[in-house]
Amino acid sequence: MAKREKKSGSVPRARGYIAGAGTVVEQEVGDTLRKNFMPYAMSVILSRAIPEIDGFKPSHRKLLYTMYKMGLLTSGRTKSANIVGQTMKLNPHGDAAIYDTMVRLSRGYEALLHPYVDSKGNFGKFYSRDMAWAASRYTEAKLDELCKELFKDIDKDTVDFVDNYDNTMQEPTLLPASFPTVLVNANTGIAVGMASNICPFNLAEVCRTAIALMRDPNANLFDTLQAPDFPGGGHIVFDKGQMEAIYQTGRGSFRVRSRYTYDKAAGCVDITQIPPSTSVEAIVEKVIDLVKQNRLREVADIRDETDLDGLKITIDLKRGTDPEKLMQKLFKLTPLEDSFACNFNVLVGGVPRVLGVRELLEEWTAFRVECVRRRTYFDLTKKKEKLHLLLGLQAILLDIDKAVRIVRETEEEAEVVPNLMIGFGIDETQAEYVAEIRLRHLNREYILKRTQEVDSLNREIAELEGLVSSKSKIKTVIIRELEEVAKKYGKPRRSMILYAGEIEEAEIQEEIPDYPVNLFFTREGYFKKITPQSLRMSGEQKLKEGDEITQQLEASNNTDLLFFSDKCQVYKLKGSDFEDTKASVLGDYIPAKAQMDEGERAVYLAPTKEYEGFLLFFFENGKAAKVEMGAYQTKQNRRKLLNAYSDKSPLAAVLYLKEDGEVLVTASSGRMLLFHTGLILPKTTKNTQGVQVMNVKKGQRLMNAVVYEEGMLQKPERYKKKLPALGALPGEEETAGEQLTM
Repeated sequence: MAKREKKSGSVPRARGYIAGAGTVVEQEVGDTLRKNFMPYAMSVILSRAIPEIDGFKPSHRKLLYTMYKMGLLTSGRTKSANIVGQTMKLNPHGDAAIYDTMVRLSRGYEALLHPYVDSKGNFGKFYSRDMAWAASRYTEAKLDELCKELFKDIDKDTVDFVDNYDNTMQEPTLLPASFPTVLVNANTGIAVGMASNICPFNLAEVCRTAIALMRDPNANLFDTLQAPDFPGGGHIVFDKGQMEAIYQTGRGSFRVRSRYTYDKAAGCVDITQIPPSTSVEAIVEKVIDLVKQNRLREVADIRDETDLDGLKITIDLKRGTDPEKLMQKLFKLTPLEDSFACNFNVLVGGVPRVLGVRELLEEWTAFRVECVRRRTYFDLTKKKEKLHLLLGLQAILLDIDKAVRIVRETEEEAEVVPNLMIGFGIDETQAEYVAEIRLRHLNREYILKRTQEVDSLNREIAELEGLVSSKSKIKTVIIRELEEVAKKYGKPRRSMILYAGEIEEAEIQEEIPDYPVNLFFTREGYFKKITPQSLRMSGEQKLKEGDEITQQLEASNNTDLLFFSDKCQVYKLKGSDFEDTKASVLGDYIPAKAQMDEGERAVYLAPTKEYEGFLLFFFENGKAAKVEMGAYQTKQNRRKLLNAYSDKSPLAAVLYLKEDGEVLVTASSGRMLLFHTGLILPKTTKNTQGVQVMNVKKGQRLMNAVVYEEGMLQKPERYKKKLPALGALPGEEETAGEQLTM
């Protein structure tokens, strides 16, 4: 902890002394967060991660505007390093971040339906995790032709401009895009406390939808906007309910499937299109992992054959494999089918809002209406200024000689403009324009040609004034522009549509080999699964010091294993979850394998396949509960069940019986009781307390219970009593020999 500073006027101040340094200042956590964290959070939300209504984040906009100012919309390509360097005048976040942004907007990267950057060189691929792009000094780029629609009329005051970070130049706050870019190209961003994930749609469909909504705000979106459209293609699994929710709320998810072809001659499946949320490497690794786990026995080999022709994953099939069934299985088990989660979070007027498709297009329309209105007002102002000048020129048409005489007879240059104003009754602007006319243009023909524009300008001004004052006319202009964009840049859909109701979902049944096994369970909770052949060849069982085998059972590899714990819980595993082992190993520690709670121990193993028979739980208070095995069967394959048995008294023993028989119980007093399990009625409730079987005196408890076998007792009738009973102490005939074994 820093020491508190001593306040003393006599202490000399060392060189570089900072007032208050080392002083401990107490601050409220809330105040510190508001002061330090909130500005950062707001900056990330507003200036970095969330796209605006023009469809761009600030980093995208700064890069594209820099390229526009460099003349890369009409000229040839230039080195990417040059572009990155120029962009740093607007975006001071380092060259690597800027180049990464340009890569993702490029045609070569193939991440966008309609790329904004026309690239040359290695720009990597969005569908490959390991295919890195070349350094900026090796690649070249320019703006794609589509960017004409982004920067159209940007110099006509269509959008606001602000100073850059060092106030040396200006940049646009938005781009006046003439089509809804926010829905045409995908956009993903993670801010602080919120995120954005916008899926792409087909450009022509988006334009038609925007037109339909301008003509009828209640138009059905599905008539013109079928579904999202990804640059990587694939099949979109169309569920009408899910898609309606996305269109209405801007949130939801839908499934995207890969596209494939089957080459019968080669016996392989070629996957050529994959979901946008995965990569070639992730798919190949998952398939290899499943093959190693013996869960994909139909696959002989898998290769990544992606080359200059595009994406390609080849899967070689084993002889006799049905490719359709295999692909259904792969769709279930691998990212060949994946979900795309939508979150249409967009900044509108500086406020993040999650909007549905209809609201998003309405907001874009409002933005575009304002852009066109400002453009029209700019043109109107320019034409009025030109008309004003031509009217002044028209005034001197009446007497050109007078104008020449005024200029010639004026002694001082500064008086020329005032004298022309007085001589012809024109204002200063008009007089300046007349005074700047060249001598060669002071002829009647030139002046008549110029003044003939007055009538056409008056007509154009009237049209523009009508356009500025009419929102419906502005929308007509926007509709015409959208139709032109759709016609010029529209492309066929890349993602095909599969209707969810028509898809047959394959039920994947794990082909697990079934064979006889021997199961061993110890008092300390260790478990072994050993095949009969291995057991015959094995020597002594290896156990932890002080441990002993409490259960040795015969079962099969596909048997369900129910491990009951001392915390009234049961954990369900399968025999196939365990590797075949040998007697010379310690085995699997069940509390760790089953992920039991801390301090929880496994006390009993019950193997079953058909969930037949019943379980007998014996408690120290002398009660016994009979629970049918079917009570532990679940359809959801849950691995953990609570309240597996009663917790009212400590558990003394558990027995799993396929049918009723005789059971011998023993108390701490040495008394024994032999009874038939048919005397106890089964219960449907797992945590039932059961019925009193053995009466135990104070300070005594029921200790053990075993299935009675012939010969265990010399006089079994002596220990059979009417339940509940105290039982009987063993006679001399039982204790003298070795007949009594439990």
